[in-house]
Amino acid sequence: MANHRQTLRGVYAITDAALTPPRRLREDVERALLGGVRIVQYRDKSDDAALRLAQASELVAMCHARSALLIVNDDVDLAKACMADGVHLGKDDEGIDRARAVLGAQCIIGVSCYDSLQRAQSAVADGADYIAFGSFFPSAIKPHAVRAPLSVLVEAKQRWRIPVCAIGGIDAHNAPELIAHGADMLAVISAVFSAPDPRTPAQTLSALFP
Repeated sequence: MANHRQTLRGVYAITDAALTPPRRLREDVERALLGGVRIVQYRDKSDDAALRLAQASELVAMCHARSALLIVNDDVDLAKACMADGVHLGKDDEGIDRARAVLGAQCIIGVSCYDSLQRAQSAVADGADYIAFGSFFPSAIKPHAVRAPLSVLVEAKQRWRIPVCAIGGIDAHNAPELIAHGADMLAVISAVFSAPDPRTPAQTLSALFP
């Protein structure tokens, strides 16, 4: 919770089954960590519960070995089972209250707020540890995602003291603009995991943070 907030900064790499298939998942995440990523989100929408638990558990061990955090996308029970550092919740997922009850006071709970400061207000009031906005730029992963204006980052930083994450079509060219508008974390998928060696873009993006 609060003691994690100082670590919620920098490149936030999100796995994707299409870009990080099982045969490459471990290697690609390891390369991203070597490039400076300190927050990884395990995101897999498949129905193979055993595989998801095995993968998430392995990534937890990898991240912790490098003093990085592992967040599970959507699935509170999986986050509990693999002893992840926390969970990220979207608008159709379980609530913060249930996630906190299952995962405990020290877990990290992030919430997708899209372009909505009202949703962010509710998330903060309910005890979220960070709030995420986006998509800020066109995204191949989610081409129909709601677009958020840069002004929501500025407004969020003025209103609340918790870390703010930006997501959606982020790369080394547009990342500085997001950081300048207040983003504490940059959530990236393709920018890191579509590269032949994820370490290289991870290093480039990590170097943008002072």
